Amino acid sequence: MSRLRRAARLAWVLVAVAAFIGLVFLGNWQVERRAWKLDLIERVSSRVDAPAEPAPGPAEWPRISREQHEYRHVQLSGTFLSDRISLVQASTELGSGYWVMTPLKRDDGTVVLINRGYVPQEQRDRAAAGAWTPEGKVRVSGLLRLSEPAGGFLRDNVPAENRWYSRDVAAIARTHDLTRVAPYFVDADAGPAPAEGPVGGLTVVSFHNNHLVYAITWYTLALMVAAGAVFVLREERRSRR
Repeated sequence: MSRLRRAARLAWVLVAVAAFIGLVFLGNWQVERRAWKLDLIERVSSRVDAPAEPAPGPAEWPRISREQHEYRHVQLSGTFLSDRISLVQASTELGSGYWVMTPLKRDDGTVVLINRGYVPQEQRDRAAAGAWTPEGKVRVSGLLRLSEPAGGFLRDNVPAENRWYSRDVAAIARTHDLTRVAPYFVDADAGPAPAEGPVGGLTVVSFHNNHLVYAITWYTLALMVAAGAVFVLREERRSRR
C-alpha cells in the first residue's frame, strides 16, 4: 500500500470516527433535552391545575425565575388603571387581535400588569379607551408569566407609539410612567363568556416534545456511519488479498 493511500485511509477513518462521536453526542443531548422537557411539562401541569396562591410580592421579585414561577396559578387584588392600557398583538384560537394589558395597582402601591384577555381587531379602539374595565377594587386570578422583552411577530416593540408585539413588562411600565412594577404579568383566567370585551383563559400551555424522534435519528445516522466504515474496511482488506 502506498504512503499516499495509507494517509488517505487514515484520514477517512478519522473522519468516520469523528462523525460517529458527533452523532452519538447529538443523540445523547436530545435524550437529555427530552428528560428536561418531560419534567417541565409535569411541573407546568401541576402549577396550572393547582389552587390559586397569592401572587409574589416585592420581597420575592428578585428571585422570580422561569423554572420556579412561570405558569403558577396566582391571585391578587387591587384597582385597574384604565387610563394606562396597552394592547399587544395576539394570535389566538379565536383569531388575530390584541391582548389587553391593564395595570392593577395593589393596596401596597405596587403594580402588576394583567393580561385581561383577547379582543378582536374591531374592538381595538374601545379596549384601548378602557371599555369593559371594572371600576373599584377587583380580585384577579390567573397564570403568572414572565416578561417578553424580545418583541414578537418578527417585529420590535415601538414603546414611543405604544405599539406592542410582545408583553415587555419593563418597557410597558416605562411608557406609562409606572413604578414599583412586578417583573411578571398575569394571564387572567377565563370568566363568563362576554358578548364583548376581553376573553381570558387563552394561555397556550403546550410544549413541543420531538426530542425522542431527533435522538433516534442521530443514533441511526451514527450506526449508518459505523456500518459504512466497517463495510469499506472489509472491502479494502478483500481487495488486498
